[in-house]
Amino acid sequence: MKLNNNNKQIFITRPLKSQTKAWNSSTGRNHKGHITAWHRGGGHPRLYRNIDLKRKSTQGIVVGLEYDPNRSAFLARIFNPDTKKHNYIIAPTKLKKGDVIRSNSTCNGLQNGHSKTLDRILTGSLIHNLSMAPGKNGKILRAPGAFGQILKRTNKLAKIRLKSGQYRWFDVKTIATNGIVSNLDCRFTKLEKAGQSRWLGRRPIVRGVAMNPVDHPHGGGEGKTSGGRPSVTPWAKPTKGPSTRRYRRQPKPNVKS
Repeated sequence: MKLNNNNKQIFITRPLKSQTKAWNSSTGRNHKGHITAWHRGGGHPRLYRNIDLKRKSTQGIVVGLEYDPNRSAFLARIFNPDTKKHNYIIAPTKLKKGDVIRSNSTCNGLQNGHSKTLDRILTGSLIHNLSMAPGKNGKILRAPGAFGQILKRTNKLAKIRLKSGQYRWFDVKTIATNGIVSNLDCRFTKLEKAGQSRWLGRRPIVRGVAMNPVDHPHGGGEGKTSGGRPSVTPWAKPTKGPSTRRYRRQPKPNVKS
C-alpha cells in the first residue's frame, strides 16, 4: 500500500522483533470451522505490533513512523534512552523524527503526542486515544483523523465531544493524548487492481443468482435467471425490507337471491 505522506524519509520498513507477535486470523470461521463472516480469507501474513494504549510509561525520542497492517493509522516508534527500550504508540499528525514524547505528563500545554490526565489538558484541546475509565487501555478516538474536544470540566468529570458528535462525560483521571490521529487521507486511497483486495484478506463477492440452490435462495435454474423471488439473504430474510403496502380485504357484496 502506498504511503500518502510527504515525509517518506521518516518511515521505517522493518518492525521491531521484541514488540511483534504472530497474528492468527480466523478467516471468518468460528470454533467449529463454519463460515460466519463471508468474503474473508487469504491475505498477506501479518504480525501484530504491541502498542502502548495505556500511555503510562512510554516516553523518549521519536525514531520514525511505521505502517501497521492491522490498522489504518500509522505507528510511532519511541526510543527511551534511559531504559534502552523501544515502544509503539499511535502516531498523531505533525509528529516528526526527533520529537520528544512523554507519558502521564504533569506539565500543562498543547504538547503534540503527550499523554495526560483530562484534568491537566486545557479546555478546548483536541485529544485522541481516550480510555473509558482510569487505568484502562485507550479504546476511543483511534481511527485516522479521529479527535475529541474537551468542552468543560468539573472537579470529577470532563465533558468531551466525540468525533460522531456525541457528548459524553469521563472521569478527569482518565488519560488521553494530545493531537489528532495520523494518516488523515487514508479514506482517499484507491486499490489499483483486484489483487490488492486479496492482499488485504478480502475475497470476491458472488451473486446469489450465480450459486446453486443449496447455497442461496436465488440459486439454481436453467440459464440466466433473475431469482424468481424478492431479494433475500442466504437465510431467506428480505434485504430491502419487508413489504410496506397494506392490502385490505374487500368486503363481499351482499347478493340477494
